[in-house]
Amino acid sequence: MMRKSLLLQCLSGALFGGLVATTQAQVPVPPDGRILSSAYTGTAYSPYAGRDFPSNVYWGDTHLHTDMSMDAGAFGNRLGLDAAYQFARGEEVTATNSGPVRLSRPLDFLVVADHSDNMGFFPDMLAGQEHILSDATGKNWYDRIKAGEGVGVALELIGLFSQGNFPDSLVYTPDSQPYNDAWARTVAAAEEYNDPGKFTAFIGYEWTSLVRGNNMHRVVVYKDGGDKGGQMVPFTTMPPQGSVNPRDLWKWLENYEKTTGGDVLAIAHNGNLANGIMFPFIEQYDGKKLDNTYVQQRAKWEPLYEVTQIKGDGETHPFLSPDDEFADYETWDIGNLDVSEAKTDDMLAGEYAREALKRGLALQARLGTNPYQFGMIGSTDSHTSLATAQEDNFFGKHSGAEPGPERMTHPFMSNENGTIMGWQQVSSGLAAVWARENTREAIFAAMERRETYATTGSRMMVRLFGGWNFTLADMNNRQPAFAGYSKGVPMGSELPTAGKKSAPSFMVFALRDPIGANLDRIQIVKGWYDGDKLHEKVFDVTWSGDRKPGEDGKLPAVGNTVNVANASWTNTIGSSELATVWTDPEFNPEHRAFYYARVLEIPTPRWSTHDAFRFGIDIPEGAPTSTQERAYTSPIWYNP
Repeated sequence: MMRKSLLLQCLSGALFGGLVATTQAQVPVPPDGRILSSAYTGTAYSPYAGRDFPSNVYWGDTHLHTDMSMDAGAFGNRLGLDAAYQFARGEEVTATNSGPVRLSRPLDFLVVADHSDNMGFFPDMLAGQEHILSDATGKNWYDRIKAGEGVGVALELIGLFSQGNFPDSLVYTPDSQPYNDAWARTVAAAEEYNDPGKFTAFIGYEWTSLVRGNNMHRVVVYKDGGDKGGQMVPFTTMPPQGSVNPRDLWKWLENYEKTTGGDVLAIAHNGNLANGIMFPFIEQYDGKKLDNTYVQQRAKWEPLYEVTQIKGDGETHPFLSPDDEFADYETWDIGNLDVSEAKTDDMLAGEYAREALKRGLALQARLGTNPYQFGMIGSTDSHTSLATAQEDNFFGKHSGAEPGPERMTHPFMSNENGTIMGWQQVSSGLAAVWARENTREAIFAAMERRETYATTGSRMMVRLFGGWNFTLADMNNRQPAFAGYSKGVPMGSELPTAGKKSAPSFMVFALRDPIGANLDRIQIVKGWYDGDKLHEKVFDVTWSGDRKPGEDGKLPAVGNTVNVANASWTNTIGSSELATVWTDPEFNPEHRAFYYARVLEIPTPRWSTHDAFRFGIDIPEGAPTSTQERAYTSPIWYNP
């Protein structure tokens, strides 16, 4: 197994820039040399000479909080900006409560996205700044934190902020010196740790929009360095300078670019905690009807969606996708962000990525622009300064949930509307970006064109291309990326209408994480709008082993090698790589549609199983013992 992993590591750099093997025996041997013409043009011996498409996948976290975030600090995080960057680039640091910690492999890029509201407040409170201790509430919080009651203070802070009741006397307004100082430190740290070609540190922040606890958060990411990023402080939600309305955020983004000449984008996340308002269909949260301005602005400023993270997976929900056997994955559906309002079924359609992608097709038909034509990424939303998404190295949502024998059984959030237990935290996710080089400019450009995918923590390598004339033979030249770009378009793109034939074909391939699990299957998820109703269907397009679909059309499960007692597993099932070309058998040229790939690994031990083994404790009732890590590619869209 070690020898095989080493071989895969050696191949991985070339595999998706060119080389790929397919484990599917049905792929035919190339009949002649003509199919190699796109790779071997005759202009040079080397097929890589003059290659101008992205050939590298870079791994990152676009959503990490340090002690500069008010809630992170209150929850106990004592790690600042330096520790966050050092950890992300592979250095060992000491966690707030749990000793030394290090990633199995460094990340390639990081966005420190501390909350823009009250940025820098907590470090000042912890330091006992006079202007905070002179306030009765501030003094109370300070005393309780010093007494070890930080988690309770954090929940109180979040509750007050969520409901718009945070004390005015303790607000760091964007025009105040403490706020400006905090932003200057944030920008300076990104500049210090940005190392083009080796590690990319993006300037960023989180705009934390809440409407009575209903989540509409966005992470704002800058392509720019400090010369532009430092000219304006972030947009906040607290009035009068700020607003909870996304339309106002988009205006701020527009103003930033006009004022500085810079380039920014926004990434929405945790629609699953929005109680229906993240992806509106008729009107937004305040009753204002969706109009041309809304759909155009959202499409312009929000090219990506964070589909998976610690607070639940957001691809789809079993209520929305009852025919999808893998829909109920790490689902959080009790209520909104602070569980101040319980969830009802009618809210779900406005919360999940797949349904949003479907709604976007209908909105495009109605208003001329698809506001939900977004790519997929994952990130952690960790508040520990530690970007951990690997099951055997998970340090929790906040510093009060770092590794320890009691973290699974403590409620993460609880009130009369429901309870989210500690074991329900999700060790997820990562952002994967296909780019030409590891620089701000190249990675940001990939984000804007949506050539990205999400994983739940695994570093499997995935590519998806769509076109009109792909064949299985395209994969036998060992240079499928050449055929992918020359004959079609990559994930995140629209299918060109030129060359349209009877049905589109999709070339998809995946390679397992070199130190991770084998692959179970690749699926294509299709959504379409027939002019009247929205539809979806999941197709198993290639899989490991000799399994055959049953009479119900379902593919038998791959099996499970997880040993719960010692939190181990074996790669004796599944495939190290999968690849195929799939043509839509139900294509209707009159229907708007999207297609994205979902790649599933074989089962592996969940983080809660690792905790049970390492601490010698029981797994709580209801907690899964294994998980099937997965990847979601950005879609490819078809517009008639």
